[in-house]
Amino acid sequence: MVLPACSAGALRPPLQPERGAPACTTCPRRHSRVEAELAESRPRSVAASVSADPPRGVSRAFNSQRLVDEPLKASSFLARDACTPLFALLPRGRRRRMHDFRRRWDLGSLCRALLTRGLAALGHSLKHVLGAIFSKIFGPLASVGNMDEKSNKLLLALVMLFLFAVIVLQYVCPGTECQLLSLQAFSSPMPDPYRSEDESSVRFVPRYNFSRGDLLRKVDFDIKGDDLIVFLHIQKTGGTTFGRHLVRNIQLEQPCECRVGQKKCTCHRPGKQETWLFSRFSTGWSCGLHADWTELTSCVPTVVDGKRDARLRPSRNFHYITILRDPVSRYLSEWRHVQRGATWKASLHVCDGRPPTSEELPSCYTGDDWSGCPLKEFMDCPYNLANNRQVRMLSDLTLVGCYNLSVMPEKQRNKVLLESAKSNLKDMAFFGLTEFQRKTQYLFEKTFNMNFISPFIQYNTTRASSVEINEEIQKRIEALNFLDMELYSFAKDLFLQRYQFMRQKDHQEARQKRQEQRKFLKGRFLQARFQSQSQVQIQNLSQNPNLNANQNVTQNLLQNLTQSLKQNSVQKENRESQKRKRGQEQNDSSTSNGTNDYIGSVEKWR
Repeated sequence: MVLPACSAGALRPPLQPERGAPACTTCPRRHSRVEAELAESRPRSVAASVSADPPRGVSRAFNSQRLVDEPLKASSFLARDACTPLFALLPRGRRRRMHDFRRRWDLGSLCRALLTRGLAALGHSLKHVLGAIFSKIFGPLASVGNMDEKSNKLLLALVMLFLFAVIVLQYVCPGTECQLLSLQAFSSPMPDPYRSEDESSVRFVPRYNFSRGDLLRKVDFDIKGDDLIVFLHIQKTGGTTFGRHLVRNIQLEQPCECRVGQKKCTCHRPGKQETWLFSRFSTGWSCGLHADWTELTSCVPTVVDGKRDARLRPSRNFHYITILRDPVSRYLSEWRHVQRGATWKASLHVCDGRPPTSEELPSCYTGDDWSGCPLKEFMDCPYNLANNRQVRMLSDLTLVGCYNLSVMPEKQRNKVLLESAKSNLKDMAFFGLTEFQRKTQYLFEKTFNMNFISPFIQYNTTRASSVEINEEIQKRIEALNFLDMELYSFAKDLFLQRYQFMRQKDHQEARQKRQEQRKFLKGRFLQARFQSQSQVQIQNLSQNPNLNANQNVTQNLLQNLTQSLKQNSVQKENRESQKRKRGQEQNDSSTSNGTNDYIGSVEKWR
């Protein structure tokens, strides 16, 4: 049987090195390399790739047989067929896996080598650049000692520190919007928690001059008494959200009971079966749907105490509150609400004991509702109650003959309505603005001494904000609501002045409290020091043997010291009682001083 040349070469005894060559029996990898070189040096022999150790992950049993890879160079197809490698005798699947593994091994080593050389070149160039910079900066000092080695070490330390800082910064701030990278985080102070929600300046130039009584709003509301809070809910001013805050978000001794699936909640006084809140979510629409000032002032006392005898009715204080909104946004929001089918037909509009007639208050539509109406049609209706709604609902309509437009001229009627609305709004216990939710919460808490559980949220995106109108339509809406525009300007000025006044009052009270605490601690320190000195003197007098002849003197001194200690304790109690009695007077004086300062600052601004 004739074997192929490759097989015969594989079965021959191992090649011996030439005479005089060093022995290579101790290093199998070098021995195999020598055999491969000898095999390549022979004429007309096939080079065999002999591997001493298999690659990582390949078992050593695979290397027990001498395998000959495919020839690197074949002169003809006949020589390739004659020299069939033993590697081809393996199964096809294992042969493919071994081929892929060897290819990956070669690519991995190549990538590692390229990466190593690239990093070395980058480090070398960076070293030269930093060395040049360092030599420019610290050139005069380079001649001292081994400055070259020290500079190299310093540069390496600086580079490592910079890389570490970059890694830490990327870990702390993975995104691009990092507060540490913005200059405002270092330059600007801490923001005011009650900053204006419309991103305007907190300080403003007031337009109106209000008295101290107009700015100071602090109601002595006792929830266990007989007083009542009445909420005047104007359409599309955010009153629904504020009404829910009143029944679900206030810290009370006896919270309102709100059941799932019911809009109304039971808000009783502690220990009484009587409500302390008259609103949509507590008593419902007892005086009609969205009752105005004229209806509420005549209806609420009757509804609350109507079943009692007039002689048994308690003397209540009705504290009216409401929420206002920018007239243009409120008008657009009401138009969108009417488009969805809202009619408010249940509104009574009772004035002077009767509702208006159809001639006094005509309807703008003929069907069941006005759903789907365009904005132009909504603005063209002259009897639309959306026009100047806030002024109409806050004024006393009996002063102008209710809804009878023939009682007085239109110009005079508008003037009377606007002045009445301003007066009623100023005399209210509290009013808020939809555009200033946090300030509204703050003023309500300070006015009624009632705290909310969670803070109010300012929603800048509403249905009205989604309506895109041009400048011409906006001017027409402002013209249709010119009374509301004037009222809102007045209300915003009064609202912000009240807020600033209350903030200044809080700062003054906090400063006064800190001063009292310092005085108290200083008095305690002086008293403790005096007691310790007196005790030392008593011990010295009692332990001194030279004063036996003067026992009467020592006894008198002891009695005087004990009496002085007792007097100090009595004086301390008297001071505390006097502080409690004079606390209210001091607060009044401080608020009056703060008011004078505030009004003086307002006059300077004006």
